[in-house]
Amino acid sequence: MIFPHPPSLFDRRDLRLSELDHPETLLLTYGWMQLARTGDNRILDLFRQGLIRGTVTGGQGNEALIIPLALLADKTIDVVSFSHRDFGGHLIWSGHLGNHLCQYLANSGSPTKAREGNIHHGDPQNRSLPMISHLGIMLSNVVGCTDSQRRLGRPAVGFTFFGDGASSTGDIHESLNLAALLSVPVIFVIENNQYAYSTPVSEQFASANLFERAKGYGMEGFAMDCSDPAHVLKTLGAAIAQVRQTGRPLLIEAHTFRLRGHAAYDTCDYMKPGEAEAILAQDPLPKFRAALAAAGHSTRLDAIDADVRDFIEATIKAAIAIPPITAEGVTDDVFAPPAAPIPWKAEPAAPENLTMAQALNHGLRKILSECPESIVLGQDIGTYGGAFKVTQGLVADFGRPRVFSTPLCESASTGYALGLAVNGHRTIEEFQFADFATEAMTQIVLNAATYHYRSGQKVPVVFRLPCGGGLTFGSFHSQELETAFLSFPGLKALYPSNPQDAFNALLAAYEDDSPVLLFEHKALYRRGKHPVKWDANYREVWQPKKLCSGDFATVVTYGEMVLFAQEACAYFAEEYETTFDLFDLRALSPLNLTSIKESLARTGRLVVIHEGRRTHGFGAELVARLTEEHFSQLKAAPLRIASLDIPVPFAPELEAVYRPSKDRIVDAIAAWMG
Repeated sequence: MIFPHPPSLFDRRDLRLSELDHPETLLLTYGWMQLARTGDNRILDLFRQGLIRGTVTGGQGNEALIIPLALLADKTIDVVSFSHRDFGGHLIWSGHLGNHLCQYLANSGSPTKAREGNIHHGDPQNRSLPMISHLGIMLSNVVGCTDSQRRLGRPAVGFTFFGDGASSTGDIHESLNLAALLSVPVIFVIENNQYAYSTPVSEQFASANLFERAKGYGMEGFAMDCSDPAHVLKTLGAAIAQVRQTGRPLLIEAHTFRLRGHAAYDTCDYMKPGEAEAILAQDPLPKFRAALAAAGHSTRLDAIDADVRDFIEATIKAAIAIPPITAEGVTDDVFAPPAAPIPWKAEPAAPENLTMAQALNHGLRKILSECPESIVLGQDIGTYGGAFKVTQGLVADFGRPRVFSTPLCESASTGYALGLAVNGHRTIEEFQFADFATEAMTQIVLNAATYHYRSGQKVPVVFRLPCGGGLTFGSFHSQELETAFLSFPGLKALYPSNPQDAFNALLAAYEDDSPVLLFEHKALYRRGKHPVKWDANYREVWQPKKLCSGDFATVVTYGEMVLFAQEACAYFAEEYETTFDLFDLRALSPLNLTSIKESLARTGRLVVIHEGRRTHGFGAELVARLTEEHFSQLKAAPLRIASLDIPVPFAPELEAVYRPSKDRIVDAIAAWMG
């Protein structure tokens, strides 16, 4: 793609504190503001002409905040996640105006391959993290990425933005607390333009000053008037220098302006008569231009305006000429490319008899010992050793920076883990119970799972999920959530049924460059000890494992149900002289069913067993995939054995009826055979 070279003024994207009083600094700031403003206006024109789809959210009026901040940031080490009003920040941080316009036009020049909409793109390779629409989610990602930079010895500062409306969301408060607790140097910027879409601040919160919330998290905070860019430059320059030196977070309430509605379709009919005109009268850009003209820079200003206009029009012409996107490759990049195997030490060489919990602990120790980029985090995993003692002793042996307990903020903790992973660390997050991962659902299924597809950025993170029933823990500690999570693309998943597979699965999941869910059935943690050693073929855990051979039917299961299925198969072999092919699925995503399909083509009968509920259960997906190619060869209707369609009951007498057992499996198969 060939775009016109920017005017020479825009060769500069950085400012130093010592330059803030110089006239050239103010002219540079004005030039970038004018470029952002004119660009936003022309994008709106292109939308109205039907050349841009969806909608556009302009930053008109926000330039006096975002341009000084982006110029003052150190783009070589700092971290940012821009929001809806920050088009000017994208222009300064990286890329050509043409690349950003192609993103809006969603053509073949789009940096996200037209998979992501408009302003939602970023440049994660340069630590500009692409936002998602769920407000507040990106703050913790910036905290994690900034902490990663600091761990690597780089004096980075993070910048993250949210509006007055988003300041009410839980993720904002989780992230503020997390950054203060971990002492991560992030500048949290509230872009207070007095409206959250159509809702005025008077209907959003009772406190008059949002920055005062900083006190509750043990950080400094202040308000900043964004009507004068020269004042903003000095204020932000001092704030950035302070945070970079102290390593402490800071909250800034930036009083800025929204000169247009929330988005292109917003008619602003909710505003009071004269209110929009009053806001327009406060527009910082023409005031800034007038002040510079009064200081004798009229000729330079006219030249800048002309250069900006000509450059934008030429770039728009070039961007529009780029061919449309095609559907070729639309299914690519859901997962990151296969990662090279880590050169693990062949230890332990001799088998050790371990429970599954101990096998996982050994796996974590191996990772922490051999992989300096690894970090383990989660609630109560430190001194206490985790709810199921899987992380016992790790903090004592590897130290709190590598192994640490997070506050009770599953969403922010997960976002923090993603930020670390995006920047080169490899994170393992333990949830106390899989059920609690629902608190981080957005981070997992809409952020982590889509990251590579929409930005090409790998996210090597493992989510450890203690799951399953049978221990009388009730509805909020016993869920099987694989169907809920895996209905969203972009997540890999392993579900081991024995200590050796658990050890192998942890290593295989850790070295993968896509986010991996590691389901760990709680009832298996201490279900006897079994030999565990280094297995050079640990990656085979991504394939099903055949446990029994037979002729009557193909049985597919995973997790604790493997043990029950083995007992049932042994019963039928002994009592009925009937044998089955029994497969432990192990990997739930991506599914590799080749060997199971070959078995089904031979037996002609299929039994699927899983602990999740029958309706919308994972077994339905397995049955569909396994039979759609072999339906005409089936000798009987497939049999699904699953839990009842009720919340997980508490009493053991009720839970025993709720979920499959060896006897229930035997009874169901016997009735099906009859």
